[in-house]
Amino acid sequence: MQHFKKLLAILLCALFIFTVVACDSGKDPVKTDPSKPAESGDPVDTDKPDDPVKPDDPDKLSLENIKIGFVHITDPSDMGYTYNHDLGTQKMQKELGLKDDQIINKFNTSEDETCENALRELAEQGCHIIFATSFGFEDYVIKVAKDYPDIEFCHATGYKAASAGLDNVHNYFGKIYQARYLSGIAAGLKTEKNKLGYVGAFPFPEVISGFTAFYLGAKSVNPDVKMTVKYTHSWNNPTLEAQLAQALIDEGCDVLGQHCDSTAPATAAEAAGVFHVGYNSDMRDAAPNASLTSAVWDWSRYLVFAINKLIAGEEIPVDWGEGLAEGVCDVSPLNDAIVAPDTAAKIEEARAKIVSGDWDVFTGPLVDVRGETVVAEGETFIEPASAPSWGYILEGIDAQAD
Repeated sequence: MQHFKKLLAILLCALFIFTVVACDSGKDPVKTDPSKPAESGDPVDTDKPDDPVKPDDPDKLSLENIKIGFVHITDPSDMGYTYNHDLGTQKMQKELGLKDDQIINKFNTSEDETCENALRELAEQGCHIIFATSFGFEDYVIKVAKDYPDIEFCHATGYKAASAGLDNVHNYFGKIYQARYLSGIAAGLKTEKNKLGYVGAFPFPEVISGFTAFYLGAKSVNPDVKMTVKYTHSWNNPTLEAQLAQALIDEGCDVLGQHCDSTAPATAAEAAGVFHVGYNSDMRDAAPNASLTSAVWDWSRYLVFAINKLIAGEEIPVDWGEGLAEGVCDVSPLNDAIVAPDTAAKIEEARAKIVSGDWDVFTGPLVDVRGETVVAEGETFIEPASAPSWGYILEGIDAQAD
């Protein structure tokens, strides 16, 4: 009998221990492999703070853990193109509440295999979305995107996304020609010699579209104005930009415009005692006695748009391009000390016409240098959403490609 009682006590103890262990197992879940998504019914460790998030796991992507990469051709010290893009990044970061370590910049990246290397580095560093901001980056974007189908690649100023056959490649730009038109009004009212000069980067549609809009804005308030364009054949070459600016001044141009990355044309105008309209940044600090205004971007509008689409699990459009009405582009504050009278009023009048949607910049009749009508009266040439395609040289413009 005593032996039976001992045996019963042992069995009861064993049963008690088994019950406790079974109950505790519900309180301390099994640790799963954090690199793999949990399957239905699998326990999940919700207490692990550093659970890595991979680009192929969009269900877990959020503003708290997204990582964003940028590839730029220069750096913010250019005070022009990359400076303006970086301002957009900063504004985007503030609006979305992102931390510094969620953003990786690759500055001073040339338009060659260096770009490919930079893109691959960003992909391997865990970026979920990568923005490449220079025209010559596009072929490298498409090449690298093929190897990383779970990462989104967004390319500014390009046009090949729609034909690339890749769901993760997108083009973005904007209707900067609208801001160029407004800035041209300031130039047309200011010139006394009716002769504008323009320092352009390349004889590409992006540049031609911009200086054509600038000229049309000037001509809208000064029908007698003419314009000469000289190309640097480089996006960023401050020395050559200054030299061509001076050459234009020597030819009698008393107001300069530009589509190049630095403030060199502005400072050349300041030194020569003529006037200037900038691009990408407010250049009044660089040339306080010359800079009338600038055509500027707010790149944050697209960055916020694309990132929110990705977070929501929605498709990013293959092509995107908005304008004045959406706040994507505009003119910087006027230099009230030197702009011509009525400049602000004329700009606002034109802005209202554009924003209404009833009229746009490339509205005919427009005639090219050969005397041919390229846009008929009552018709409007519409730029594609993400890449300018205007390539006509209008009468009144002398575009010197060499």
